Amino acid sequence: MSTWPELTALELLVTVADYGSLSAGARAVGMAQPNASRSIARLERQLGVLLLHRATTGATLTAEGLLVVEWARDAVEAACRLALGVASLRGGEATPLQVSASQTVAEHLLPRWISSLRQADSSLQVEVKVLNSSRVVEDIRAGHTDIGFVESPTIPGDLHSVTVAHDELIVVVAPGHPWEGTTVTASQLAQTALVTREAGSGTRVALDAALGRAAISAVEMPTNAAVRVAAQTGTAPAVLSRLAVSESIASGALREVTTDFSISRELRAVWTGPRRLRGEAQRFIAAIVQPFGV
Repeated sequence: MSTWPELTALELLVTVADYGSLSAGARAVGMAQPNASRSIARLERQLGVLLLHRATTGATLTAEGLLVVEWARDAVEAACRLALGVASLRGGEATPLQVSASQTVAEHLLPRWISSLRQADSSLQVEVKVLNSSRVVEDIRAGHTDIGFVESPTIPGDLHSVTVAHDELIVVVAPGHPWEGTTVTASQLAQTALVTREAGSGTRVALDAALGRAAISAVEMPTNAAVRVAAQTGTAPAVLSRLAVSESIASGALREVTTDFSISRELRAVWTGPRRLRGEAQRFIAAIVQPFGV
């Protein structure tokens, strides 16, 4: 390849995948939607690959686009590490608060929390890693992060935790699926092949716990965005956080299925060491969950 892909375009593509639509992705990176559309189109021409299906209901990632997103994510994270490394060489700069977060929290809650906190204290620096819940726990135990955010229904006994939000998993299907307009039972769901997250993700752990057995996977995907796109294309039903599919339901790209059961869960901050947090970590969590008295 004679020229490298634009890093800003790759970052936009990853954000589109994480936020579920071109408009939401553009807002997240502070770009006007027409400019975002042109940026993705330039990237498609440069790569010679169609990344988005464009329709009146919005844009969705193609199968090739999903693959490019995962590779682009590595490139964007590497660029962030480079920038932070160079900044550390200059010295005299505050050490960023290290945060590891599960995908639902990282995609739909953490950006809002950080934005609100930075409005109150512009000196706040946060470095975020997006992992599944089991890997967040590993990161905390290894001392690689100050605070973790997980979706798992149970928390290991060696970690401290506090509830920061509540969430609900719902069943979604593509328009025209036989389940549309019906009520599905837990037994039916347990016997149906689904598009699922990978083992170890908080969403998968909560689903398996609700079914009382491991869900049957038609295909496993590593991100909420990939599961959502697969469900939209009719691969199979999916079970995802309401936060992750609200825009797709509003646009008509997905249909919510009525069930005779519910899967609710707590989203929690976790950490190790002293029960009471200190410094930036304590201020960060206290600002999010004042009622819990962390």
